[in-house]
Order: sequence, then structure tokens, then C-alpha cells
Amino acid sequence: MTATTVLTARALLLDMDGTLVNSDAVVERVWRRWAERHGLDGNEVMRVVHGRQGYASMAVLLPDRPMERNLADNARMLAEETADMDGVVEVPGAARFLASLRGLPHALVTSADVPLSTARMTAAGLALPDVRITAESVGASKPDPEGFLKAAAELGVAPADCLVFEDSGAGIAAGRAAGMRVVGVGPRASVHRPDVLVRDLTEVHVEDAGGGEIRVSFG
Repeated sequence: MTATTVLTARALLLDMDGTLVNSDAVVERVWRRWAERHGLDGNEVMRVVHGRQGYASMAVLLPDRPMERNLADNARMLAEETADMDGVVEVPGAARFLASLRGLPHALVTSADVPLSTARMTAAGLALPDVRITAESVGASKPDPEGFLKAAAELGVAPADCLVFEDSGAGIAAGRAAGMRVVGVGPRASVHRPDVLVRDLTEVHVEDAGGGEIRVSFG
């Protein structure tokens, strides 16, 4: 936790994996199998993949491989992940946090596609926000800010008035590149210096402050 304990915003933009949903078990299984198939160190692969779309991670890990192969591999990986919900659970406090956002401007901004994001949120027992920016919505993966900027535009809120919730380095970089403040969720976020860091969503409390403002307190 930083010294900042209260922030105000006009919209909250929420990553999914690692932020709302703990999908680490399946991500580890799928990506370590991929690493083995390609003769790569599994630990190094895991340091890269969180927050990015699969093809973007592959481009970092196999920089000389044609993008067409990355895209084809990514499609297969998404199918594998969508079929594997074993161990997918909510991040502590996520259901309560989402319930507190009913009627307030917010959006899901995830590197997962529609089938995967729907399956994981359902497996974790979480309601999907009405506004969702998924892999199909963007032309560039996080750390590019496109997804967060699209969400802000769809909600009709200026980027500077949005508060991003993220767990990964790529996601935190995307939020910053969009000109937004970032709340880091969980241990992965701690090394990327978000504006506020929380252990999980039990430490986040949301109130309608009136006049279109949302008051978010931490602790």
C-alpha cells in the first residue's frame, strides 16, 4: 500500500486475469507445455506472458518466427485455455467489488478473447461488466494502451479521469501509456510501481461520490 489511501475517478477499467480472476494454475499449465514444445525455459516464459495476448508474448519469446505462426499458435492456445477451467477462482473480494460498481461507469479490458473471458468469469462466479474490451476489440496487445483508450471512449470518460486495475507489468504499462492512474493488484504488480498497490480486492472500497465521481478508498 502506498501513502495514497483515497482516489477519485469517473470510470474504473478492470483487467481480468490476476485482477478479478485467479487463472494462474491454467496459465502455468498451458504456457509451460508450450515452452517445452519450443525448447524454452518455462520460468523465462512465465515472466513474459502475463498481461499480453498470446501472439504478442510469442513475438517477444521467438522474435524471428513469422507472425502468421504466432497467430495460428495463439488460436490453439486460446482453445486450450478455454477448455481448462481447473483452478480458476475469483481474486479475493472480486465479487463484492464488482457488485459495488453496479450503476457506475466501468469496463472489463482484457487480453483474453470473448469465449475465454466469458468462461473464466463464469467459472469464478463473477458477473461480466456491460462494457467489455477483449482481444477481438483491438489491433494491438497490452502494453499498447489501445484497449484502455477504447474503453474510456466507449464510456465517454476522459483518460485522465479513469482508474485502471491491473496485475501485470504489461497491463500497468498500458494504463500509464493511456494517461491513466493505475491500481496494482497482487504481488506481480509490486515491482512495477503502480500509483496504489493492494494485496487483493478486499482492500478496495468504492462509493458513488455524486456529480459523476467515484470515490475509491484502499485499506
